[in-house]
Amino acid sequence: MKAILEHLSAGQDGRLAQLTEFLRFPTISCDPGQGGAMGECAAWLAGLLARSGLHDARVHATSGHPIVTASWRGAPGRPTLLLYGHYDVQPVDPLELWLSPPFEPVIRNERIFARGAMDDKGQVLMHIHAVAATLATLGRLPVNVVFLIEGEEEISSPCLPDFLRAHGELLQADLALVSDSYMWDEGIPAITTSLRGLVALEVTVTGPDRDLHSGTHGGAVANPVEMLARMLATLKDAQGRILVPGFLDDVYQPSERERAALLAIPFDREAYCRRIGIATDWGEADYGLLERLWLRPTIEINGMWGGYSGPGVKTVLPSRAHAKLSMRLAPDQTPDLAADQVTRHLHAVTPPGVTVEVRRLAGGGLPWRLPPGLSALDAAKRALSESFGRDPLLVGEGASIPIVGDFQALLGIPSLLVGFGLPDSAPHSPNENFYLPGFHVGTDSLVRMLHYLAE
Repeated sequence: MKAILEHLSAGQDGRLAQLTEFLRFPTISCDPGQGGAMGECAAWLAGLLARSGLHDARVHATSGHPIVTASWRGAPGRPTLLLYGHYDVQPVDPLELWLSPPFEPVIRNERIFARGAMDDKGQVLMHIHAVAATLATLGRLPVNVVFLIEGEEEISSPCLPDFLRAHGELLQADLALVSDSYMWDEGIPAITTSLRGLVALEVTVTGPDRDLHSGTHGGAVANPVEMLARMLATLKDAQGRILVPGFLDDVYQPSERERAALLAIPFDREAYCRRIGIATDWGEADYGLLERLWLRPTIEINGMWGGYSGPGVKTVLPSRAHAKLSMRLAPDQTPDLAADQVTRHLHAVTPPGVTVEVRRLAGGGLPWRLPPGLSALDAAKRALSESFGRDPLLVGEGASIPIVGDFQALLGIPSLLVGFGLPDSAPHSPNENFYLPGFHVGTDSLVRMLHYLAE
């Protein structure tokens, strides 16, 4: 292992140059105009995997964006790791808030700034570099590996479940290792032990068959924007507790030991509020902030519109009003049931004079918890402790990685989530960045992980 780590250290400049090249591809998966960039990036990845010593590096066409796979299975009798990541990125808007062009990587203050730097290109490349350095030094790996790198994670991976079903033999593995999450802070590694699930709805409330004059008809006609606001206000009480009948029935209840572990995490509530620009946090008073972020469900209004919102005054009583809702689901909830419960509730509280249509949006995913007793956890802890010089924290994540649930449901593969982004890496926001000391030390830890997972 010492020789591999020395090889990594000597090649830092070359690995950074590869990261810069990777980040230049404008792989925005929701932008139809970037189809060419998606294909070029997938081909670049397949070439890099082949040059790194992986076998059968392939670009798979799908009805959406390409999926890249490669494998090395030269360690019979040893475990097989499925190394998952994604090369697609979020849109860059608002462009004017970027300090440098989003697809022209720039290094400032030990961070590389570019869209996709942390989410997820930097973390994907760390796994490739760990495997490549091991093969270059030893000519073999201590475990078998198969890479699965997709181009649709940022649009909820619509093609990936079918790909998993069709290529189960190619993807056969004992454990999925996923790096698409965070460290706790600079120099403080973390292992993610839970994810919230996701389901989204679009709500349309309709009143009159056209926009009406608000003077002529105001007071006689139910205003769809107002009615929608009233309906949405019934989803929660004043403390943020969800009021939808049955919605909280299946929510996982952590043990007192788990709650004590949450309280032991060095979380600075005031610093959290300052970092995101709020005066104070808000939510269910009976639960701590970390429990609300990681283990409690939520219903959020992502957008609401209707009527006139342009300059000046246009006195209309609108015909329609719309809202988009997303629900983050706690462990033990399911997207199908949650969507059905909210839909039924909105129909039940629809005022007279308007009608409601609730449409489930594409995408979403199951919540996830680290399987109890997973032996790979000890190997990951050991690797991170040795590289970073301190034990990792076990943390939750309020966001969703739908593929993790799919790995278990469709392939029967448990997952281990070890991320290397920092909380202020700004994924999905202007000036996304990746902390380069974490990039280098994290790759060191992944080399160690390959060895310890073999034991």
